[in-house]
Amino acid sequence: MTETPRERYRAQVRTEIKERAWEQIAAAGASALSLNAVAKQMGMSGPALYRYFAGRDELITELIRDAYRSLADALRTAAEPGPDLTVLAHALREWALADPHRYFLVYGTPVPGYHAPDDITGIASEIMATLLDACAALPPAGPGTPFDAHIEDHRKWAAGHPAPPAALRRALACWTRLHGVLSLELAGHFTGMEFDPALLFAAEVDELLA
Repeated sequence: MTETPRERYRAQVRTEIKERAWEQIAAAGASALSLNAVAKQMGMSGPALYRYFAGRDELITELIRDAYRSLADALRTAAEPGPDLTVLAHALREWALADPHRYFLVYGTPVPGYHAPDDITGIASEIMATLLDACAALPPAGPGTPFDAHIEDHRKWAAGHPAPPAALRRALACWTRLHGVLSLELAGHFTGMEFDPALLFAAEVDELLA
């Protein structure tokens, strides 16, 4: 169906609103996001802007949805030749380094008072499924652990993925350790420590595969 001029204009304004919102987030963090401030930057009145986004939470949801969709697409593209954990890990780091504010909006401190809708959880599950595919394709990660039985009984987070408990454990280890390194790097905590964060990240990936 052909988009009307009015629909194109509305989409353009929504895109500009999101761009201004990202500028605010970069300057003061997501918790300081203000629709009235965005409207002022765009030369609009507050009520006029609310015709495009019903409130702060709807705008944050759109930004988070875009961020998760971007990461899901990046990981899916990286996995197209085959589910390779090393390739996926480095694709995650490249995505995070390309826009740290986008990374911290979805993996940083939660925005006070904000609750994401269910479709956001669905995209996050898609990202985890790509990681689980890569972990399930690897050889078994050594003998089982007490956590394996626990995770088998609490695998709702895996959204029905058939990966065995050992692969679930490896996926969680990968997700937590790599995000730990990335969060510290992007927050600047390695500054002055005189080592290459890229090599540390690569070493973590190698250890996860060992």
